[in-house]
This record gives sequence, structure tokens and C-alpha cells, in this order.
Amino acid sequence: MTERQKDRPWLMRTYAGHSTAEASNELYRRNLAKGQTGLSVAFDLPTQTGYDPDHILARGEVGRVGVPVSHLGDMRRLFQDIPLEQMNTSMTINATAMWLLALYQVAAEEQGADITKLQGTTQNDIVKEYLSRGTHVFPPGPSLRLTTDMIAYTVNHIPKWNPINICSYHLQEAGATPVQEISYAMATAIAVLDSVRDSGQVPEDRFGEVVARISFFVNAGVRFIEEMCKMRAFGRIWDKITLERYGIENPKQRRFRYGVQVNSLGLTEAQPENNVQRIVLEMLAVTLSKDARARAVQLPAWNEALGLPRPWDQQWSLRIQQVLAHESDLLEYEDIFAGSHVIEAKVDALVEESLAEIDRIQEMGGAMAAVESGYLKSQLVSSHAERRARIEAGDDKIVGVNIFQSTEENPLTADLDTAIMTVDPAVEARVVASMKTWRDNRYQPPFNHPRPCKALERLKEAAKGTENLMEATLECARAGVTTGEWAGALREVFGEFRAPTGVSSAPVAVTAEAGTPLALVREKVARTAEDLNCGRLRLLVGKPGLDGHSNGAEQIAVRARDAGFEVVYQGIRLTPEQIVDAALAEDVHCVGLSILSGSHSALVPDVLDRLREAGATDIPVIVGGIIPNADAAELKRAGVAAVFTPKDFGITEIIGRIVDEIRQANKLSPLESTEVLA
Repeated sequence: MTERQKDRPWLMRTYAGHSTAEASNELYRRNLAKGQTGLSVAFDLPTQTGYDPDHILARGEVGRVGVPVSHLGDMRRLFQDIPLEQMNTSMTINATAMWLLALYQVAAEEQGADITKLQGTTQNDIVKEYLSRGTHVFPPGPSLRLTTDMIAYTVNHIPKWNPINICSYHLQEAGATPVQEISYAMATAIAVLDSVRDSGQVPEDRFGEVVARISFFVNAGVRFIEEMCKMRAFGRIWDKITLERYGIENPKQRRFRYGVQVNSLGLTEAQPENNVQRIVLEMLAVTLSKDARARAVQLPAWNEALGLPRPWDQQWSLRIQQVLAHESDLLEYEDIFAGSHVIEAKVDALVEESLAEIDRIQEMGGAMAAVESGYLKSQLVSSHAERRARIEAGDDKIVGVNIFQSTEENPLTADLDTAIMTVDPAVEARVVASMKTWRDNRYQPPFNHPRPCKALERLKEAAKGTENLMEATLECARAGVTTGEWAGALREVFGEFRAPTGVSSAPVAVTAEAGTPLALVREKVARTAEDLNCGRLRLLVGKPGLDGHSNGAEQIAVRARDAGFEVVYQGIRLTPEQIVDAALAEDVHCVGLSILSGSHSALVPDVLDRLREAGATDIPVIVGGIIPNADAAELKRAGVAAVFTPKDFGITEIIGRIVDEIRQANKLSPLESTEVLA
């Protein structure tokens, strides 16, 4: 019997980076030695949003959810002893993508690399930042220009690079249905391709090269049949759009190329060991079908709902991929779903519904117009609210959360403080000090960079005109300019953008008939407002720091609104000072802070101190996010009234707890359910 020829496995990546360039470099080299076949760089929030580590908004965020890269010296150190000409590097970076690619190119040049051989991907999808992730900087128009210029530059100078990775991953985390995920990603792709075509920077006869370099980054949830059908629908629609709208005749250039990170949203804090089987099922959705198989896969770790995974946890996720690719017979067969009438019917339905939604967005003026009008955001907030309502009602079952909640003690989390990795708080001070040293010494030996002022002025002049911004950005990189200086120069020309929150237009997601949990909470809200003689209770929902994951904050805001609160929600990226000023100006009865990036220990006490200084000790502060038990206890000792984490999935119940804290802070007697009904 002849042995079957196996297909090549997908690229296996681990999304990684933390603390400092030195620590991340060590982690990358360890992961490559374990058999990882590509790098996937996680940048910290200041780097993603264009701030240097000593900026006020960077406090508590430096090196926490990724690696800080503030200048060329950091990029050199990040890839020291890693030959970039031989590497396939994915960089999850959007608003500042052009800057990070420039730093990467210059670092590669310094290694002696031929830049035409560089392979990798910059995510560079700004639309999903406005909708779900929140690391946008500039308004939609200038952001699209940066993306367009990068695509044109790479096609001409770094032809193996994927200059954009249109990212529907975070859309699913923000509540997108499969149809919304497909249609919003495709609408973004149309906006980008139209912009490149209309810019005239790439000749018409080479436009197929642009299409061939467009890649996608998708999410795969636990409904793995539906997710696999989604990927087949994605491929079919992409082939249709690139052929019919852009006239690309070469089928290789029309191929739908995607990488995937399976769903972190579905990972649970309760019984986290169940996350392993969730991750496996989600991986199968993007690997089982040869005709719709991912080109690159990165898996989250089982404990991501608890905090930052350790190297061992990331290794476990890598081994899951390796077992499937090398021990199973998956890669020995043609597509095992070809001809399935069940699969074809589902794919046909997804294609039809998605094309209808794409047409609807195009009629509005395209993806950018649908962002600015708030349509896309409000649709996502509504979908997410409906999903949360189904979980609370028990219609969507999650093992360990709303069914089968009894459990044996978990040896993996017996000592929770060692079951995750913590970032040394002293790292931030070291990075800030290193930043100051760079600024002071960048003109001197051994660096000898030219002074950055001239390069920054050249960048601003280019931004005011119409020339491609990549050359001016490369000049800044070579001049030792910092991330904050580059973004600051463009902020002067382009301005900044505050995206619509989608909260005010979201419909009511849960029923409030007499006797329902929401009806009881409404009664508590009304009774408490009456007792305080204030008309309506007012809740400020605030996101301090740079964490842009606003899904949880939006759902709290929507449910509080539905329960009768007047909600003050101004979106993301606020300083503690701004939050306290708003709380006092709006005369709120409670402040709710949402932080998922881990910066709670630095930012929450600042809010508490400022409220005390203002004499507003009667305003309770509650906090929600991914917060380890030890940190939650510390926050409560500091004066936080309540801490909510992902295990607290009942939003209506949380709103009821907020009312309880308001009553206690105002020395009102507790309201029991029987009193509310009376």
C-alpha cells in the first residue's frame, strides 16, 4: 500500500509579547525552538495607540498586553539574533501600522536583509478598531490614506508582504453574527481596494498583485459546523467580488487567504479547564475543510479568561496544533465536506444573506460612511446584547457557567496567583527610563541618528499634501523618532477621532414583564431614586487608560439604561481625572470602571483618591474586568465597593448589585425582593 502524500501544515503561531523587547525576544526564540513556524507579535497599548511610555494615558499599560516598541532601538532588540529575511512575522498593529512596518524594515536592513524577501503581515485594519477594539487614533479618511499608502508601497518594494490583514476576529467578539462578520469584513475590503485603485499609485495592469496580497484574520467560535461553513462562504464571496468588481482573471490572485485566532470571547473563568476542548473544537472549524483551511493558526491559552498566560500555557496551545497536524491523518485527504448537501445549503444561505448586507452598506456609501454614521457599531452592540440575553436566559448553554456548575477542585488553579503570569510593576519604570535615555542619546555614538525635528517636519508636510507617507515615515524611523513623536506629528495634521459608542441606539434586549428579573431591578431603581428624591439614578460608565475592549462596558450601559438609569458613557481612553470630573459634573450616584488590560492596580486607586479629594465619598466605585482574586481583594481594601469578573455573567443581576451599593453608600436600608414587589 502506497503512503498518502500529506499536505503541508498551516503556519503555527503563538500571539506573544510582553514586558520589554528583551523579554519578548527571549520568548520568541524559545517558541521557535519548540517548533513554532511563524512569529505573531503582540504590542502593548501605548504602541498600538501612538503614545510613548511616559505619556499620561500610558500609565499602567506599558508592557502589559504586549511588548512596548517606542523606537528603532526597541525593534532592533526585539528581533536580535532572529534573521528577519528567513522569518514570517505577523504584527497585530493597526493605527500605527505604517510606523511599525517602517521600524521593521529598517531593522531588517541593518541585519543585511534583502527587503524584497521579507515575509509577514501587518494587520492594518482600522475599521474594526472603530467598531470593536478601540485602538484607533485618526479619523476614518486619514486612516484609510495610511492603509492605502502602505499597500501601494509594499506591492512596489516588499512584494511578499501582506500589507493588510482585514480583521473580523474582534467583530465576532463584539457580538457579530456570521453574516455580520462576513459582510463587515468584505465591506472593509471593498473600501480599501477602491481607495488603492482610485489613488492611482498602482497601475491597472498590476492591480491583481494588490488583490493577491490582501489577507484576512478571522474568528472561529465553538459552533464549529457553522464556523466552517462561514469560511467556505467567505471564500466564495471573495472570489465573486474580486472577479466581478475588480476584474481579476487570475484565480490564484483571487484566492481567499486567511489566518485565524480561535475565539477568546468564549473562554470562561468558571471551570477554565473546559477551555481546552473549546479551543480544539474551534481549531477544527478552520482546519477540517481543505478547501477552506486557514493558512496560519494561533490558539489562545486555556487560562486567558483568568489573566496573562505563562510560556507553558502557550506551549500547550502550540502542542494542540502539532498533534492535529502531525499525529492525525487530517492532512492526507481531499476536502471531506465536498458534496455534502447540509454544508452546501448552509453556505448558500450565508452567502445570500451576506451579499444582501454588503449591498446595504454600499448603499450607505460604504464601510467608512457606515462607521461614521454609527450604523455598524449599533448593529454589533444590539447583536451582543441579544447574545448576552440568551446566555442569561439559559437558551445558549455554556458548560460550567449556566449549566453543570458544580465542580471538583481544579488542580490547575489551586494557587490562582501562580496559574497566570504577572507583569512586574517595575517594568514600566524601566521602560520609561530607557525611553528617556534614548531621547537623550539618539544623536550620539553609537547611534548617530540625525536629529528628528527635520524628519518630523517632512512627515507633516507630506501629510498635508497627497504624496505617499511611507518614505517620510522611513526617514523618521532612521532618525530615531519615537512612536509618540510620529503619531503626534500626524495628530497635528489629521486630528483624532472618537468613535460612536452604539449604546443609545441599541434596542432593549431582555423582556421586562412583571415578575422578570429586569422588572424587579427596575422597581429597585425607581424606589431608590424616589428615596433619594433625585428623579433618576445616574450611572457613569468609564474606561480609564488605553484599553479599548468596550464590549462589556457597552452591555452594562445598555442594561442599566433599560433598568431605568440615566447612563453617562463617553466611550474609551479617558484619564482618571476626566472620569472624576465627569462624575462630579453629572452628579452621578455610582461610577463603574471597566478595564481588561490589567492596568486596574494603577488606575482605579487614582480614581478613588480623586473622588476623596473632591469630597465625593458617597459615590460608590465598582470595577469590572479580567481581575485576579488577589487584585480584587486589594481593590476592595482600597475602597472599591464591588468587583465583577467574567464569571459574573448575569448583567441584570450586576445592575441590581449596583443599586444595592448606591443604597448602602447613601445609608438607605437594603431592599429585599419582597419589598420591591409590595
